[in-house]
Amino acid sequence: MIQLAYLAAAVCFILSLKGLSTPATAKRGNLYGIVGMTLAVGATLAAPGLTAYGRIAVAALAGGAIGALLASRVPMTAMPEMVALLHSFVGAAATLVGLSAHHHGVHPDVIARVEIFLGVVIGAPTLTGSLIAFAKLRGTIGGKPLLLPGRHALNVAGLAALLALGAWYVAAADGPPLWLAALVAGLVGAHVILAIGGADMPVIVSVLNSASGWAAAATGFVLGNDLLIVTGALVGASGAILSTIMSRGMNRSIGSVLVGGFGDGDSAAEGAGTPAAQAMAKGVNVGDVETAVELMRGARNVVIVPGYGMAVAQAQHPTWQLVQRLEHEGVRVRFAIHPVAGRLPGHMNVLLAEADVPYDQVFEMDDINPDLPETEVVLVLGANDIVNPDALDRPGSPIYGMPILEVFRAGTVIVVKRSLNPGFSGIDNPLYYRDNTMMVFGDARAVVEAMVKELKGAPVG
Repeated sequence: MIQLAYLAAAVCFILSLKGLSTPATAKRGNLYGIVGMTLAVGATLAAPGLTAYGRIAVAALAGGAIGALLASRVPMTAMPEMVALLHSFVGAAATLVGLSAHHHGVHPDVIARVEIFLGVVIGAPTLTGSLIAFAKLRGTIGGKPLLLPGRHALNVAGLAALLALGAWYVAAADGPPLWLAALVAGLVGAHVILAIGGADMPVIVSVLNSASGWAAAATGFVLGNDLLIVTGALVGASGAILSTIMSRGMNRSIGSVLVGGFGDGDSAAEGAGTPAAQAMAKGVNVGDVETAVELMRGARNVVIVPGYGMAVAQAQHPTWQLVQRLEHEGVRVRFAIHPVAGRLPGHMNVLLAEADVPYDQVFEMDDINPDLPETEVVLVLGANDIVNPDALDRPGSPIYGMPILEVFRAGTVIVVKRSLNPGFSGIDNPLYYRDNTMMVFGDARAVVEAMVKELKGAPVG
């Protein structure tokens, strides 16, 4: 019965992944995941010989209460860092299970020692790397990459040390090499993520997701739990596929992302005065809410590009109100989503779904780009690198070759930003200086709310 429950849970997890592949079926996918995890936990608790129900209950209640409290308080803008933190728990579990299995001596054969060692050396860097990613996404650690002298040599030396420690542990079944391996692997994981700039954080979150899956699979081998192996493999494989898709979306490879150093380019210089005054001094066309509204009201087609600025300002609900007002006046409005917009795969899709934006109004980059030359107005809310023409026009740019939303091909581009500061890549955006671009400076939520009021005929400000 336990094996049947595990099989049913595995099927639920597969159906969950399938459901989560599109926003329209994501709720059903989540439901499958909940059912699968309930079956998995229930079957595990029913395993013969399990007696420590009191301690399990205390741990489950404490962990569940903490998790529920944190989940209820985390805003959507902080979801990327929350996901990174959750990955660290999986890494910690894999590391602790491996160390515990060695301590209790329940796996004396060579194959088991290999499994224990792999669980530890995959789990430890997942733990430390995820904590560093969490701190970077939260802003506790700056997004600028930490580039130590000889950093590549340090990483190679760390990997060589892990191979030597692995051979020692498998041959001698001695404890010190396992503990040393956990320490070295943790340091390597932290160093690798510290050297990665903020521009690559969306990909790194996905890579860490994959790593947490493989860590869970290694834990399954250590514990002899088939379902944990299957579940870990599903997470590991799907995370690897997503990481590959995202890195291609940035015209990068997983290897180049992990090498780090990206995001330390030139940045826009700060000047005196307000952001609008600084922009006008540089020849930027600075506009206001009234002009932006008139441009959108007089258009037949409007495309809105949400970016991290919209997420930070939590402007998704006012944006949907703006869309409804424009549609009331006969304007066709669509949303354009770049695959790496925000700080997490699907970040913008989730925000728009939270505001009840219909799925058929949300278009992916490849679907909307051909229509942009025929679009009268594009409204960009806090996006930067994903609309930077340098990706197409400037071979020397760090983002050259990265697929972008080609908004500059539209009739008019309205950009809402707080300032001219660059995005995660650290480079200036020539879109802001083009003749068909008008910038409206301010918090995305405040600006969009002012647009809605203007459309309703109420005074602005």
